[in-house]
Amino acid sequence: MTFPSLTAGAVAVLTAADPADKRRLSTGLAADWQAGGLDIGRVRPPNRPARPARPELLTPGKMPRRRAGQSPANRVALLHALAHIELNAVDLAWDLIARFADRDLPRAFLDDWVAVAAEEAVHFGLVCGRLEALDAAYGDLPAHDGLWEAAANTAHDLAARLAVVPLVLEARGLDVTPAMIARFERFGDTDTAAVLRRILSDEIKHVAAGRRWFDHLCDAQGIDAPRQFRALVKRHYGGQLKPPFNETARTAAGFGACYYDPGAKERSEQEAFFVFTDK
Repeated sequence: MTFPSLTAGAVAVLTAADPADKRRLSTGLAADWQAGGLDIGRVRPPNRPARPARPELLTPGKMPRRRAGQSPANRVALLHALAHIELNAVDLAWDLIARFADRDLPRAFLDDWVAVAAEEAVHFGLVCGRLEALDAAYGDLPAHDGLWEAAANTAHDLAARLAVVPLVLEARGLDVTPAMIARFERFGDTDTAAVLRRILSDEIKHVAAGRRWFDHLCDAQGIDAPRQFRALVKRHYGGQLKPPFNETARTAAGFGACYYDPGAKERSEQEAFFVFTDK
């Protein structure tokens, strides 16, 4: 498919209801952009991305609880939830491009988020492949409809979008994925564990991109980035940022504890004081 512009292609992805079409369009659009010669364009994105008839979308409170254990049904439920997250991540990346491409930002900004969108499409395909190996498919189970709230709440503000999506939601993935990897390894499902390792590695890059461009916006305004991050999260994200945090992965992304855990510096200073006074 030939795209008239980057933003027109982003809208084509967002308005494609079939997940396979979203993957195909994402891959083609990213390749066209990375090859050069594609204009940025200016197109208004939809308020919500198109969705297939299945899965049934429920409010988070009505979602059935996932049970622990290594039964195929429990593994399918976990993978289905992950596939739904990855499909939403595809749309979130293209929405960010379509909605904010007209800002006065370097081309590298678009390069980063096109790469993110392409990798999220790969992740969705990999997880769907693991579902197929368990005789299941995306759409077989209900999924929650709360993920797009982050986009709706930050549609007017690029800094808020970066704070909430890559630096809260994706960063949370850094925290929980290692335990998921260990869980599938205990089940003997090394193929799924390998997919999750690939996702974790890519998500570190995505969080790094979010932090880099969030800092860019704050630096341009002379604003302290960690303080602004906490203010925007408080304003636009309903939940609390709760430990445990995967500090190793977050640090690898350049996303230090001064952003998400302001008490870390105080605790560190207190520990240093007690070590010093105990001598």
